[in-house]
Amino acid sequence: MNSHNLLLEEPIRMASILEPSKSTFFPAMTKIVGTLGPNSRTVDIISDCLKAGMSVARFDFSWGDSDYHQETLDNLRAAVKKTKKLCSVMLDTVGPELQVVNKTEQPISLQQDTTVVLTPDQGKEATSNLLPINFTGLAKAVKKGDTIFIGQYLFTGSETTSVWLEVTQVEGEDVVCLIKNSATLGGPLYTLHVSQIRIELPTLTDEDKKVISTWGAKNNIDVLSLSYTRHAEDVRHAREFLNKLGDLRQTQIFAKIENVEGLNHFDEILQEADGIILSRGNLGIDLPPEKVFLFQKAAVYKCNMAGKPAVVTRVVDSMTDNLRPTRAEATDVANAVLDGCDAILLGAETLRGMYPVETIATVGKICAEGEKVFNQDMYFKKTVKYVGEPMTHLESIASSAVRAAIKVKASVIICFTSSGRAARLLAKYRPPMPVISVVIPQLKTNQLRWTFTGAFEARQSLIVRGLFPLLADPRHPAESSNATNESILKVALDHGKAAGVVKSHDRVVVCQKIGDSSVVKILELED
Repeated sequence: MNSHNLLLEEPIRMASILEPSKSTFFPAMTKIVGTLGPNSRTVDIISDCLKAGMSVARFDFSWGDSDYHQETLDNLRAAVKKTKKLCSVMLDTVGPELQVVNKTEQPISLQQDTTVVLTPDQGKEATSNLLPINFTGLAKAVKKGDTIFIGQYLFTGSETTSVWLEVTQVEGEDVVCLIKNSATLGGPLYTLHVSQIRIELPTLTDEDKKVISTWGAKNNIDVLSLSYTRHAEDVRHAREFLNKLGDLRQTQIFAKIENVEGLNHFDEILQEADGIILSRGNLGIDLPPEKVFLFQKAAVYKCNMAGKPAVVTRVVDSMTDNLRPTRAEATDVANAVLDGCDAILLGAETLRGMYPVETIATVGKICAEGEKVFNQDMYFKKTVKYVGEPMTHLESIASSAVRAAIKVKASVIICFTSSGRAARLLAKYRPPMPVISVVIPQLKTNQLRWTFTGAFEARQSLIVRGLFPLLADPRHPAESSNATNESILKVALDHGKAAGVVKSHDRVVVCQKIGDSSVVKILELED
């Protein structure tokens, strides 16, 4: 994590590209979200995933029941204790997802230029000419000429395992389609996506609410990934629901943008959500291929300027079955980092892929290389200009701390925070050095019981680029008028030394509150 960044805009000695990268405690500033499933749910594999760089574990309820996911989560907790690496828990809702019902679970071969009927009658058996689906309103939603895509859940995008259909006619509740390419549908689950058509189902379904209020509430989930977010109202509705569930009031909501409707309402959704997930799998079906990059760059920029995490999906599909990504995929990961994304989300690659640990490690290495040439100076100026004047008190402190850290070539920024907001604002300015966020727990009561807050805030920063949380001793206050924070500072510095990011004679920038004042200090470490 070198603060002396190379810049792509400057001449680079080509031979320097071949110089080996230095290994660090933090594999990359950009975070990695791993989806846990059949090939990544034992304590040993999850431990290796954490060591490789996974900082958020995603539990996808599109498949598997609560008991299955509970067993995986228990294994995650055991792995966290074993590796002493914090990990955030993300629950991914199903939402208005259309699925093909194949009770036999046998592969289905579809031939180009033949017809297939999509029927809501789930009692019928799936064949090459008839596919039962879990939605009764498809016939009302589509018209002749519409495009429908069917593929493996978390599909790899291969033309042999997914199929494009064109609607030719509607017969009652059935939809007759022309098959545009030959394919064999395999695997336990495949989903159906209708391009640019609204499906009249709620974003947060009754089944989603049941899972959140039972499994989610029991496990105090850190992040709710709200699938198929189409309007800001979807986020408000989810927030109201979480607020009724006690501790889940603190759960952050990340809006998953998966279709044109979500794209059209992006600005309002961003205002309401805590973060954004750019679900490029479904977006790539809804949007013409040549438009996907433009949406990604515009959306990530808007997230950056709002200081909200942007997560990009579907980056190294080929690593589901291969040990190395394609050249295009490796470049795609680096470009997401250069665009300014906070995290990379891995789906099929870690869920059912053959190489979950190697995939996380490979993506982490590519992210680290991208961060080396990220033009922080240009980004900083752009962000300050966007925020404008007068700045809020906190924004001013955060930008000043990052500027000071860059000017003195600090090895790390240490931020004392109780809510995590100050640390997230520091990360908004993308400092080239890690930000160790020292979260000070607060003692609160609802008149029935006393609780410490802090664990949520620490884990939630694990999806923010450049933030590395440390949960402090609750006996130390976050705001102090004397030297009580000195002992916590020592703990943070010791953590930085153990991580290899702080050494003797380094400069360190400290951001903290003393009394009513916010203070930015520059420390020069002794031997």
